[in-house]
Amino acid sequence: MLIDSHHHLWAYDPAEYPWINHEMAVLKQDFLAAELREIAGEHGVDGFISVQARQSVAETQALLDIAAAEPLVAGVVGWAPFAAPDVAALIDQFAENGKLKGFRHVVQDEPDDRFLDRADFNAGIRALADRHLVFDLLVFPKQLAAAIDFADRHPDIPMVLDHIAKPAIAAEAFDGIWREQFCELAKRKNVACKFSGVATEVREASWSIDTIRPYWDVAVSAFGTDRLMYGSDWPVCLLATQYGRWLDTVHQLAAEFAEAERAQFYSGNATRIYRLDRK
Repeated sequence: MLIDSHHHLWAYDPAEYPWINHEMAVLKQDFLAAELREIAGEHGVDGFISVQARQSVAETQALLDIAAAEPLVAGVVGWAPFAAPDVAALIDQFAENGKLKGFRHVVQDEPDDRFLDRADFNAGIRALADRHLVFDLLVFPKQLAAAIDFADRHPDIPMVLDHIAKPAIAAEAFDGIWREQFCELAKRKNVACKFSGVATEVREASWSIDTIRPYWDVAVSAFGTDRLMYGSDWPVCLLATQYGRWLDTVHQLAAEFAEAERAQFYSGNATRIYRLDRK
Protein backbone atom coordinates (compact mmCIF):
# COMPACT_ATOMS: atom_id res chain seq x y z
CA MET A 1 0.00 0.00 0.00
CA LEU A 2 1.23 3.51 -0.81
CA ILE A 3 0.05 6.65 0.98
CA ASP A 4 1.40 10.01 -0.18
CA SER A 5 1.43 11.93 3.09
CA HIS A 6 1.92 15.36 1.56
CA HIS A 7 0.44 16.97 -1.53
CA HIS A 8 -1.51 20.12 -2.40
CA LEU A 9 -4.62 20.94 -4.41
CA TRP A 10 -5.65 24.32 -5.70
CA ALA A 11 -7.68 26.20 -8.28
CA TYR A 12 -5.01 28.70 -9.22
CA ASP A 13 -5.69 32.36 -8.55
CA PRO A 14 -2.67 34.71 -8.37
CA ALA A 15 -4.38 36.81 -5.71
CA GLU A 16 -4.86 33.76 -3.49
CA TYR A 17 -1.41 32.22 -4.02
CA PRO A 18 1.03 35.13 -4.02
CA TRP A 19 3.89 32.85 -2.95
CA ILE A 20 3.83 31.33 -6.47
CA ASN A 21 6.19 33.80 -8.10
CA HIS A 22 7.34 34.38 -11.69
CA GLU A 23 9.97 31.65 -11.37
CA MET A 24 7.28 29.06 -10.62
CA ALA A 25 5.32 29.16 -13.88
CA VAL A 26 4.69 25.41 -13.79
CA LEU A 27 2.57 25.92 -10.67
CA LYS A 28 0.35 28.62 -12.19
CA GLN A 29 -2.44 26.25 -13.12
CA ASP A 30 -5.14 24.17 -11.46
CA PHE A 31 -4.18 21.02 -9.58
CA LEU A 32 -7.36 19.27 -8.54
CA ALA A 33 -8.86 15.80 -8.09
CA ALA A 34 -8.64 14.90 -11.79
CA GLU A 35 -4.86 15.35 -11.79
CA LEU A 36 -4.66 13.41 -8.53
CA ARG A 37 -6.43 10.46 -10.11
CA GLU A 38 -3.94 10.49 -12.98
CA ILE A 39 -1.02 10.28 -10.54
CA ALA A 40 -2.66 7.49 -8.57
CA GLY A 41 -3.33 5.49 -11.71
CA GLU A 42 0.16 5.94 -13.12
CA HIS A 43 2.14 5.39 -9.92
CA GLY A 44 -0.02 3.10 -7.82
CA VAL A 45 -0.82 5.56 -5.03
CA ASP A 46 -3.66 4.32 -2.84
CA GLY A 47 -4.34 7.53 -0.94
CA PHE A 48 -3.19 11.09 -0.36
CA ILE A 49 -3.14 13.59 2.49
CA SER A 50 -4.07 17.05 1.20
CA VAL A 51 -2.19 19.83 2.98
CA GLN A 52 -3.07 23.51 3.08
CA ALA A 53 -1.22 25.81 0.68
CA ARG A 54 -2.60 29.13 1.91
CA GLN A 55 -3.60 30.35 5.33
CA SER A 56 -7.32 30.44 4.81
CA VAL A 57 -10.28 28.89 6.59
CA ALA A 58 -12.04 28.85 3.22
CA GLU A 59 -9.31 26.66 1.75
CA THR A 60 -9.63 24.22 4.64
CA GLN A 61 -13.33 23.84 3.88
CA ALA A 62 -12.63 23.55 0.15
CA LEU A 63 -10.16 20.70 0.75
CA LEU A 64 -12.70 18.92 2.95
CA ASP A 65 -15.29 19.31 0.21
CA ILE A 66 -12.91 17.73 -2.31
CA ALA A 67 -12.15 14.93 0.15
CA ALA A 68 -15.86 14.21 0.54
CA ALA A 69 -16.17 13.64 -3.20
CA GLU A 70 -12.78 12.03 -3.92
CA PRO A 71 -11.98 8.71 -2.15
CA LEU A 72 -8.27 9.09 -2.93
CA VAL A 73 -8.05 11.97 -0.45
CA ALA A 74 -7.63 10.03 2.79
CA GLY A 75 -7.20 13.09 4.97
CA VAL A 76 -6.84 16.85 5.10
CA VAL A 77 -4.36 19.03 7.00
CA GLY A 78 -5.96 22.44 7.05
CA TRP A 79 -5.30 25.84 8.57
CA ALA A 80 -6.86 27.63 11.50
CA PRO A 81 -6.13 31.03 13.11
CA PHE A 82 -4.51 29.63 16.24
CA ALA A 83 -3.89 33.06 17.75
CA ALA A 84 -7.61 33.84 17.70
CA PRO A 85 -9.37 33.52 21.08
CA ASP A 86 -12.24 31.47 19.59
CA VAL A 87 -10.09 29.03 17.63
CA ALA A 88 -11.20 26.02 19.72
CA ALA A 89 -14.77 26.38 18.49
CA LEU A 90 -13.60 26.56 14.88
CA ILE A 91 -11.43 23.47 15.36
CA ASP A 92 -14.41 21.59 16.78
CA GLN A 93 -16.49 22.65 13.81
CA PHE A 94 -13.96 21.27 11.35
CA ALA A 95 -13.25 18.16 13.46
CA GLU A 96 -16.83 17.01 12.98
CA ASN A 97 -15.61 15.99 9.53
CA GLY A 98 -13.71 12.72 9.85
CA LYS A 99 -11.44 13.61 6.91
CA LEU A 100 -9.93 16.48 8.94
CA LYS A 101 -6.71 15.03 10.36
CA GLY A 102 -4.75 18.07 11.49
CA PHE A 103 -3.64 21.63 10.91
CA ARG A 104 -0.58 23.51 9.73
CA HIS A 105 0.71 27.06 9.97
CA VAL A 106 3.28 28.38 7.48
CA VAL A 107 5.87 29.10 10.15
CA GLN A 108 8.66 29.19 7.55
CA ASP A 109 7.29 32.53 6.28
CA GLU A 110 7.10 34.18 9.69
CA PRO A 111 9.80 36.88 10.02
CA ASP A 112 10.37 36.04 13.68
CA ASP A 113 12.48 32.88 13.97
CA ARG A 114 10.95 32.38 17.44
CA PHE A 115 7.36 32.70 16.23
CA LEU A 116 6.56 29.33 17.79
CA ASP A 117 7.13 30.89 21.23
CA ARG A 118 4.16 33.24 20.93
CA ALA A 119 1.78 32.86 23.85
CA ASP A 120 -1.41 33.41 21.84
CA PHE A 121 -0.34 30.90 19.21
CA ASN A 122 0.52 28.29 21.83
CA ALA A 123 -2.80 28.84 23.58
CA GLY A 124 -4.57 27.96 20.35
CA ILE A 125 -2.35 24.95 19.70
CA ARG A 126 -3.34 23.51 23.07
CA ALA A 127 -6.84 23.09 21.69
CA LEU A 128 -5.51 20.20 19.59
CA ALA A 129 -4.46 18.14 22.60
CA ASP A 130 -7.80 16.50 23.39
CA ARG A 131 -9.06 16.32 19.83
CA HIS A 132 -6.69 13.70 18.39
CA LEU A 133 -5.47 16.07 15.68
CA VAL A 134 -1.95 16.43 14.28
CA PHE A 135 0.05 19.62 13.90
CA ASP A 136 2.33 19.78 10.86
CA LEU A 137 5.56 21.70 11.46
CA LEU A 138 6.70 23.69 8.42
CA VAL A 139 10.00 25.33 9.32
CA PHE A 140 13.40 26.21 7.95
CA PRO A 141 16.55 25.00 9.74
CA LYS A 142 16.94 28.42 11.42
CA GLN A 143 13.59 27.78 13.16
CA LEU A 144 14.42 24.29 14.43
CA ALA A 145 15.56 25.55 17.83
CA ALA A 146 12.14 27.10 18.38
CA ALA A 147 10.48 23.93 17.04
CA ILE A 148 12.32 21.85 19.65
CA ASP A 149 11.01 24.04 22.47
CA PHE A 150 7.56 24.01 20.89
CA ALA A 151 7.46 20.21 20.80
CA ASP A 152 8.56 20.12 24.43
CA ARG A 153 5.70 22.43 25.41
CA HIS A 154 3.15 20.16 23.75
CA PRO A 155 4.28 16.56 24.31
CA ASP A 156 0.70 15.31 24.11
CA ILE A 157 0.13 16.67 20.59
CA PRO A 158 1.32 14.52 17.68
CA MET A 159 3.44 16.58 15.31
CA VAL A 160 4.83 15.87 11.85
CA LEU A 161 7.85 17.73 10.53
CA ASP A 162 7.36 18.59 6.86
CA HIS A 163 10.10 18.26 4.24
CA ILE A 164 12.79 17.24 6.79
CA ALA A 165 12.89 20.96 7.77
CA LYS A 166 14.16 22.09 4.37
CA PRO A 167 17.95 21.88 4.62
CA ALA A 168 20.04 23.71 2.05
CA ILE A 169 21.18 20.84 -0.17
CA ALA A 170 24.32 21.19 -2.24
CA ALA A 171 26.38 18.46 -3.85
CA GLU A 172 29.68 19.71 -2.47
CA ALA A 173 28.55 20.76 1.01
CA PHE A 174 26.45 19.20 3.76
CA ASP A 175 24.17 21.24 6.01
CA GLY A 176 25.74 20.27 9.32
CA ILE A 177 23.85 22.85 11.37
CA TRP A 178 20.58 21.41 10.10
CA ARG A 179 21.66 17.90 11.07
CA GLU A 180 22.41 18.78 14.68
CA GLN A 181 19.06 20.38 15.44
CA PHE A 182 17.08 18.03 13.20
CA CYS A 183 18.41 15.08 15.19
CA GLU A 184 17.68 16.87 18.45
CA LEU A 185 14.05 17.45 17.43
CA ALA A 186 13.77 13.76 16.48
CA LYS A 187 14.39 12.82 20.12
CA ARG A 188 10.87 14.09 20.87
CA LYS A 189 8.72 11.00 20.48
CA ASN A 190 5.60 13.00 19.65
CA VAL A 191 7.31 14.22 16.45
CA ALA A 192 7.36 12.26 13.19
CA CYS A 193 8.79 13.35 9.84
CA LYS A 194 7.88 13.41 6.16
CA PHE A 195 10.57 12.60 3.63
CA SER A 196 9.10 15.05 1.16
CA GLY A 197 9.93 18.32 -0.54
CA VAL A 198 13.63 17.48 -0.58
CA ALA A 199 14.49 17.85 -4.28
CA THR A 200 13.21 21.43 -4.33
CA GLU A 201 15.81 22.38 -1.70
CA VAL A 202 18.75 21.39 -3.93
CA ARG A 203 20.78 24.48 -4.74
CA GLU A 204 22.22 23.23 -8.04
CA ALA A 205 20.35 23.09 -11.33
CA SER A 206 20.21 19.29 -11.20
CA TRP A 207 20.30 16.52 -8.64
CA SER A 208 20.81 12.78 -8.39
CA ILE A 209 20.11 10.11 -5.83
CA ASP A 210 23.61 10.69 -4.48
CA THR A 211 22.68 14.31 -3.77
CA ILE A 212 19.68 13.19 -1.74
CA ARG A 213 21.14 10.13 -0.01
CA PRO A 214 23.06 11.89 2.83
CA TYR A 215 19.84 13.59 3.95
CA TRP A 216 17.93 10.34 3.70
CA ASP A 217 20.54 8.64 5.87
CA VAL A 218 20.21 11.31 8.55
CA ALA A 219 16.41 11.19 8.46
CA VAL A 220 16.32 7.41 8.81
CA SER A 221 18.89 7.43 11.59
CA ALA A 222 17.08 10.17 13.50
CA PHE A 223 13.44 9.11 13.16
CA GLY A 224 13.72 5.40 12.41
CA THR A 225 11.27 3.51 10.26
CA ASP A 226 8.44 3.93 12.78
CA ARG A 227 8.27 7.76 12.54
CA LEU A 228 9.28 8.49 8.95
CA MET A 229 6.80 8.60 6.06
CA TYR A 230 6.76 9.07 2.31
CA GLY A 231 5.51 12.33 0.80
CA SER A 232 5.82 13.95 -2.61
CA ASP A 233 4.98 17.64 -2.07
CA TRP A 234 3.23 17.50 -5.45
CA PRO A 235 2.74 19.76 -7.34
CA VAL A 236 5.42 21.94 -5.72
CA CYS A 237 7.91 19.15 -6.43
CA LEU A 238 7.45 19.90 -10.15
CA LEU A 239 9.84 22.80 -9.67
CA ALA A 240 12.61 20.21 -9.42
CA THR A 241 11.29 16.80 -10.41
CA GLN A 242 8.44 14.83 -11.90
CA TYR A 243 6.35 12.71 -9.54
CA GLY A 244 7.64 9.45 -10.98
CA ARG A 245 11.30 10.40 -10.67
CA TRP A 246 10.88 11.36 -7.02
CA LEU A 247 8.99 8.17 -6.20
CA ASP A 248 11.58 6.04 -8.01
CA THR A 249 14.37 7.77 -6.08
CA VAL A 250 12.67 7.07 -2.77
CA HIS A 251 12.06 3.46 -3.80
CA GLN A 252 15.78 3.04 -4.39
CA LEU A 253 16.63 4.62 -1.06
CA ALA A 254 14.07 2.55 0.83
CA ALA A 255 15.26 -0.69 -0.76
CA GLU A 256 17.49 -1.09 2.30
CA PHE A 257 14.43 -1.55 4.51
CA ALA A 258 12.97 -4.88 5.49
CA GLU A 259 9.49 -5.56 4.12
CA ALA A 260 7.77 -4.60 7.37
CA GLU A 261 9.79 -1.38 7.53
CA ARG A 262 8.80 -0.44 4.00
CA ALA A 263 5.16 -1.00 4.91
CA GLN A 264 5.52 1.39 7.83
CA PHE A 265 7.29 4.03 5.76
CA TYR A 266 4.94 3.92 2.77
CA SER A 267 1.62 3.65 4.58
CA GLY A 268 1.61 2.40 8.16
CA ASN A 269 3.07 5.47 9.84
CA ALA A 270 0.85 7.93 7.99
CA THR A 271 -2.21 5.77 8.69
CA ARG A 272 -1.43 5.53 12.40
CA ILE A 273 -0.31 9.09 13.07
CA TYR A 274 -3.02 10.80 11.02
CA ARG A 275 -5.64 8.21 12.04
CA LEU A 276 -6.61 7.62 8.45
CA ASP A 277 -8.80 4.70 9.49
CA ARG A 278 -11.10 7.18 11.27
CA LYS A 279 -13.77 8.25 8.81
